[in-house]
Amino acid sequence: MRVTIFKDYHELSVAGAGRIADRITRFQGKRPFVLGLPTGSTPLGIYRELIRRHREEHLSFSHVVTFNMDEYLGLSAGHPQSYHSFMWENFFSHIDIPASNVHILNGETRDPEGECGAYEEAIRAAGGIDLFLGGMGEDGHIAFNEPFSSFNSRTRVAILTADTRAVNARFFDGDINQVPRAALTVGVGTVMDAREVLIAASGRNKARALRGAVEGAVSHRCPLSCLQNHPRAAIICDEAAAAELEVGTVEYFRTLETAIREQAGGDACP
Repeated sequence: MRVTIFKDYHELSVAGAGRIADRITRFQGKRPFVLGLPTGSTPLGIYRELIRRHREEHLSFSHVVTFNMDEYLGLSAGHPQSYHSFMWENFFSHIDIPASNVHILNGETRDPEGECGAYEEAIRAAGGIDLFLGGMGEDGHIAFNEPFSSFNSRTRVAILTADTRAVNARFFDGDINQVPRAALTVGVGTVMDAREVLIAASGRNKARALRGAVEGAVSHRCPLSCLQNHPRAAIICDEAAAAELEVGTVEYFRTLETAIREQAGGDACP
């Protein structure tokens, strides 16, 4: 696992977008580049920077296929708080990605299990996910894989904890009763199958989860700790999110980052 600590949210957002843009630009495969994407407040800065690069630096998404992590069960695609609406409002409508290349779970499905199985099959048919961008829940969850989710889990229906619903209530006029009680989500195993995983964490409220994911034992209690077993997992965070890491841990990763930059000739995206 690689951890890179940036001064603030802006710096980590620019770096995260740079990592993604680099992967897209370098990709020379005979198939599209397959990108897994999250919602939430943390990736917004990354999306804004990718949009800027598209508009000002001609970064193209025409050969990119996307799979989103999750969607609320019971919300229509047109609902203002659906993840369909979030992604089109904040990202997809501002870039040149074909609508047919966008995949988001259908929260209105009458057959949730069938929808989840079809989603996994669509990922396989696309050749697997090349890079999965994700956020970090305050309890260490990824997507809607709450603590004690199986590391072998695949796309499925997840019951949301009261804590997760309380955190997300800010998107529903502060009313937890408006927050759906279940969601469709990719599984921990789905994320771990990606060839590369990039997790973004910002703010003091993510510090305990980050400490558990990086310094704690691999445990179902902190789903993100699974990244310790991924061959190409990286976490980008700001100083606030890194506040509870041990001094030795911070020094180790900063020294490692310097060595990587020197070996790559200043390129921070090897």
